[in-house]
Amino acid sequence: MNEDEIRNLIANDEDMMEVISLVNKLDLPDYLIGAGFVRNFVWDNLHHYDKVTPLNDIDVVYFDPLHIDKNLEKQYEDYLNSQKAGNWSVKNQARMHLKNSHEPYISTLDAISHWTETATAIGVRLNKKGEVEIIAPYGIEDLVNLIIRPITNTDLSIFRERVTNKKWLTKWPLLKVLYE
Repeated sequence: MNEDEIRNLIANDEDMMEVISLVNKLDLPDYLIGAGFVRNFVWDNLHHYDKVTPLNDIDVVYFDPLHIDKNLEKQYEDYLNSQKAGNWSVKNQARMHLKNSHEPYISTLDAISHWTETATAIGVRLNKKGEVEIIAPYGIEDLVNLIIRPITNTDLSIFRERVTNKKWLTKWPLLKVLYE
């Protein structure tokens, strides 16, 4: 599976496009819908599942250094919930470096490059032409090869805990965990 195939799968999936279109209407700067929203969808397809694996949440991230009030994020979550029920998580990455004890992020791409696994550090959005765009700082190779690998500076205890707690190997038995 390559990027074009992922884009086409997403573009032809009514539920995925409903979520992406809804978030796109918020007109958030440098937004992405990421993590499990994309990762699980691809893994489900690679496992040939007929039904999608339920999401724990829908991660919407954006970058707006001029408006870092957490209440604004809550307003976005409330709006999204009023349009489509779900466990929406909206986070302005311009302030998340404080929570994660990192240097300030400079963009959404920079922020997601700090997420725990390479296959999780992926997001989608609509470009100006209304086409699905994939943002993946580590590429899609691990994702499409069913590899769970920590990013370089990840605390391995956090990585192991996520692999165990999220039950990825039970949900997607073809996955391979690499501790490098």
